[in-house]
Amino acid sequence: MKFRRREFLQLAAGAAVLPVTSRTALAETYPSRPVHILVGFTPGGPTDIAARLIAQWLSDRLGHPFIVDNRPGASTNIATEAVAHAPPDGYTRLAAVSSNAINPALYTDLTFSFTRDIAMVAELQTTPMVLEVNPSVPASNVQELIAYAKANPNKVTLASFATGTIAHVGGELFKMNAGIQMVHVPYRGSAPMVSDLLAGQVQVAFDNLPSSIEFIRGGKLRALAVTTAKRWPALPDVPALSEFQPGFEANVWVGIAAPRGTPAEIVQKLNTEINAGLDDPKVAGRMRDLGAQVVKSTPAELDEAVARQTEQWAKVIHAANIKAD
Repeated sequence: MKFRRREFLQLAAGAAVLPVTSRTALAETYPSRPVHILVGFTPGGPTDIAARLIAQWLSDRLGHPFIVDNRPGASTNIATEAVAHAPPDGYTRLAAVSSNAINPALYTDLTFSFTRDIAMVAELQTTPMVLEVNPSVPASNVQELIAYAKANPNKVTLASFATGTIAHVGGELFKMNAGIQMVHVPYRGSAPMVSDLLAGQVQVAFDNLPSSIEFIRGGKLRALAVTTAKRWPALPDVPALSEFQPGFEANVWVGIAAPRGTPAEIVQKLNTEINAGLDDPKVAGRMRDLGAQVVKSTPAELDEAVARQTEQWAKVIHAANIKAD
């Protein structure tokens, strides 16, 4: 059979349009069944609450359930591995966190690569840590703490809420930048760490701001700096650590991610809908109540930020010779 030139060109043009039409239709009909968001922590924590807030928003907006599935353990690696190996069809999501940029250098036996196998979709919120001291420590600002630590090498204790967490690697980065030696004291959670800090069993700590803010406001702990790039609205008189160590940033963030290879149209649709949710006063207000600040971004911006943080924390982990428990 022979095709005339005009018929051939018409068929070719139609074939070129098909993929675009198909992709557009895919985004328009997504989702057509429940979507699962895996959370690497037990219910009730900040990551779980943020995931549930945005899951409810997406369920209401898109007409199908977005279900939070808690899979705690192994510093979020259990949940992350499940998402990394899930079909990239848009129906499995991850509540990604700061630990996902730390774990690649900390755990050498992972069956996945976060930056290779996971694609970021949207950020939800960020929360600073706070560099704080027991009031008995003779330091009212960062410079005085550094001077005190230099005068007492390996005698000042620096606590974190666990080995290999953002509190630990952030503390190591602070020490490296300042050229000081402090003894790291890891805990299993923020609550026991803060309890010992209040009692004077340890002297200095990096902690999630929401866990310590009332003790700071009550004068039971002294805040020297927050770890965001700029000062934090909840503690406007407390400087950012970047004011003393330019470029320093070590925040606790939560975002939504997907298996790499998920259709770009679906990723973009979710990014748009999540950012719309973050504009909603009820959603944003609830996150602020928990001490967090909503953050809107594009998938590309988030992928770049995660890659940058992964490289940064790998350097700190190797330099400090940090090993997973």
